[in-house]
Formats: sequence, structure tokens, C-alpha cells
Amino acid sequence: MSLRLVLAATATLAFAAPALAQEAPAAAPQASAPAAPAAPKSAEELAMEAKADAFEARMAQMQPELEAAVRGSGGDQAKGLADVNVVLARYQPDIEAFATAVEGFFDAQIAASTDDAAKQQMTAARAQVGPALRGIPDQIRAGVPQAIASLNAAPATPQ
Repeated sequence: MSLRLVLAATATLAFAAPALAQEAPAAAPQASAPAAPAAPKSAEELAMEAKADAFEARMAQMQPELEAAVRGSGGDQAKGLADVNVVLARYQPDIEAFATAVEGFFDAQIAASTDDAAKQQMTAARAQVGPALRGIPDQIRAGVPQAIASLNAAPATPQ
């Protein structure tokens, strides 16, 4: 197995930890080297990619709810954080299930690999991805005060 799953998981992680109430600028496309022919994906890789796609879609559903919780705070930090926690509580089982699935996938790949360098890469990736996924709620909570402060500092929009 190559590290393309690790990269996909990392991309999912970046997508899943939104900057509340702020639009991130689009990244400039990077020039890519000509790709070597990809090895066919195993059934396990395809299944894990499907789980990653489903997780990304689920996290996309969470984004507007988080933004609404921040906007609905009326500038009150305690209310905003409480409302964000309600949203996060609904998504926590999905985050935990995906983290567990990724770790299980890595465990199986590590056990099946005969390449020591690949095993080391996958072991290192496994050690980072699960905790990073489980840290998504804390990352979001950490951004709530700044998001609410941004709302308070923004000029009122005339209607």
C-alpha cells in the first residue's frame, strides 16, 4: 500500500476541521509530476476510500450547523460554545467510528506487509491519524472564541 490513503485521510482531516465563520481562500493548484501508473486498488483500499468519502460528506453536513451555532450565539462565548458542543455531540460517534476504521485498516495493512519501510511508514501514519481525527472536536472548540470575536468585530450589515 502506498501513502495515498494517508494523504486522503489528511485531506479529510483538513476538510473536517473548518475555520468557523471564515472562508478560507482557495489553494492554488499545484503542478503535478507525471503520474506513474497506479497499482490497482485492493478491495480493502476501495472500502476504506468509500468510508473516507462518507466521512467527508458527514463532516460537510456538520459545517453549516457549526456556523449557525456561532452566528446564533449573539456574541455570547458561553452560549456559542454550548451550542457548538451540542452539534459536536451529534457527530462524535461518526468521528470515533471513522478513526477506529482507519486504525483498523492500517493494522491490517501493517500485518499483511512484508516491506519493513512500508510498515514503518504505515505505523507512523496510524499513530497520527487516529488521534488527529479524534481531536477534531477539540480543534473546533478551540476556534469558537475567535469565530465569535470575529462576528462581534464585523460591522453590522444593513438589511
